[in-house]
Amino acid sequence: MPPLSVKAYAKINLGLLITGKRGDGYHTLETIFAPISWHDVIGFSESDDISMTCSNAALPVDDSNLCIRAAKSLRNFSGCRKGVALTLHKEVPFGAGLGGGSSDAATVLRVLNTLWRIDAPVSDLHSLAVSLGADVAYFLEMQGLAFANGIGDRLEDLGLTLPYHIVTVFPGEHISTVWAYRNFHARFDRELPDLRKSVRSLCVGGNREVFPVFENDFESAVFEHFPAVRTVKDALLRAGSVFASLSGSGSAVYGFFEREDEAVAAMKALPGHCRASLTPPGFTMAEP
Repeated sequence: MPPLSVKAYAKINLGLLITGKRGDGYHTLETIFAPISWHDVIGFSESDDISMTCSNAALPVDDSNLCIRAAKSLRNFSGCRKGVALTLHKEVPFGAGLGGGSSDAATVLRVLNTLWRIDAPVSDLHSLAVSLGADVAYFLEMQGLAFANGIGDRLEDLGLTLPYHIVTVFPGEHISTVWAYRNFHARFDRELPDLRKSVRSLCVGGNREVFPVFENDFESAVFEHFPAVRTVKDALLRAGSVFASLSGSGSAVYGFFEREDEAVAAMKALPGHCRASLTPPGFTMAEP
């Protein structure tokens, strides 16, 4: 096969409500996944074996890497004996709550399903995706906004896009998902808001009054232990963001801006240790 390069986009969470804990230790949740334009680039080249290189030396390229695991799980699932040499140009920060590793894994599943001529329907790849990580199914199956519940693996395509310029900021802190689930402040007995209805009201009707619905249950604990993360949210709000929140279990924070010039100015005003990305209104992960 000729060498191929594919973008693997990240996501933010518009609201993240942790609703309970299952007997197997997994937590259940409700959230809205939204794609952002921050992305990694994965190269695919023909090889007899499955191997990988990465631009970030801090990331392993052995069997613990989600890309390698995705390729091997697809090969085991299909009985295919082909290999691939993967090159990961890593731009999306890890430990940020942006789903970069999950998106990389989903991209490997999707692309190799075609390159290896397995041609399994996405529905058949769903269980492989979930076994790799709860967010992987979103990147495999969706392009725009999606409602998720269960452990994040039950998805509903909302057919919506966000009407805002989105500034996504990585404050330089790496927060593990394990730490976040051990330290968040549980509120399992509350009455849950209707995230689907609220995000439709926002995207279709422009109703800003729904913003308080989109709470992130990790935010209070993360802000207590990582004050630099709270500082970024406060900075986005001072810069004119109409809404700002932690994404996932952090540490990335995002803000919605109505005007591009305000979004660009907010990015320029961030502390030098922060990395940031700007996503245009209406963005989806659809292939051009």
